[in-house]
Amino acid sequence: MSETRVVKGFKVFNPDWTCRNKAYTCPGKFEEDVTPSVCDEGMHFCKKAADCFNYYLFDPENKVAEVVAYGTVAEDGDKCCTDKLEIVREIPWAELLEIVNSGNRNSGNRNSGNCNSGNCNSGDWNSGDWNSGDCNSGDCNSGDWNSGNRNSGNRNSGDWNSGNRNSGNRNSGDWNSGDCNSGDWNKCSFSNGCFNTTSPKIHLFNKPSELTYEGWLNSEACYLLNQIPGDVLEYVWLSDMTDEEKAAHPEAETTGGYLKILDNSECAVIWWRGLSDRQKAIITTIPNFDKIIFKEITGIDVDED
Repeated sequence: MSETRVVKGFKVFNPDWTCRNKAYTCPGKFEEDVTPSVCDEGMHFCKKAADCFNYYLFDPENKVAEVVAYGTVAEDGDKCCTDKLEIVREIPWAELLEIVNSGNRNSGNRNSGNCNSGNCNSGDWNSGDWNSGDCNSGDCNSGDWNSGNRNSGNRNSGDWNSGNRNSGNRNSGDWNSGDCNSGDWNKCSFSNGCFNTTSPKIHLFNKPSELTYEGWLNSEACYLLNQIPGDVLEYVWLSDMTDEEKAAHPEAETTGGYLKILDNSECAVIWWRGLSDRQKAIITTIPNFDKIIFKEITGIDVDED
């Protein structure tokens, strides 16, 4: 939508005060005989300085100015354009850093924390980006002192750790160089103990097995079980509805039925019936396979279904 009004904002220019092949001066007034249309016709600017850097690199070599649109203004999202633009003054880079950051002593962009050289940090002293913690050189950390990424713990060089001082990944324990450990000081993976160099064997069907959890994850049986669908919908016709279903869905008298969300066991049975004999054999030859436990957990009766 376009309308004539006075709008204050900010505009980024190339180091030589050009923008989209048009030369500008600072200060100065400029007019174009166009109908303003964002990303098409007119001189563009943003109401918020930080929004300018959705379209330009955060480069101190570029010029940034305070501007006023005093003609027809078109607006779309965070970008505006006009046919009449006044460049009021150049904004020094030091001042710009204070404008785009709500925190203090930041050299990055969009930081609400303090002393960040990275971008979009709510924590302090980060050289990485999107950190709510402090002193991170990695990204997306809510913990502190991480060189890895997406850690909620502290002092991790790995990624996705909720524990502390891990060089591995996805550890909830501490001091692990392996992955996915809930214990501490492990060089292996998937350990819930401490000071282990070999991965533990797992229980299957309530009995010890020779498989590690990593071995289970890489097994064909695990792959097949992960194919069980969820949130399967099935239309139940009025003639097939139980009395309980009719009471719960009185609208079925008008619609002729209702849409039923199948529970987990019903979804599992549908999956099982779609397997080949070879695939069913892969499931039933899982070490320690117990059809009673299997039915209790999945709802599948391997003899009947």
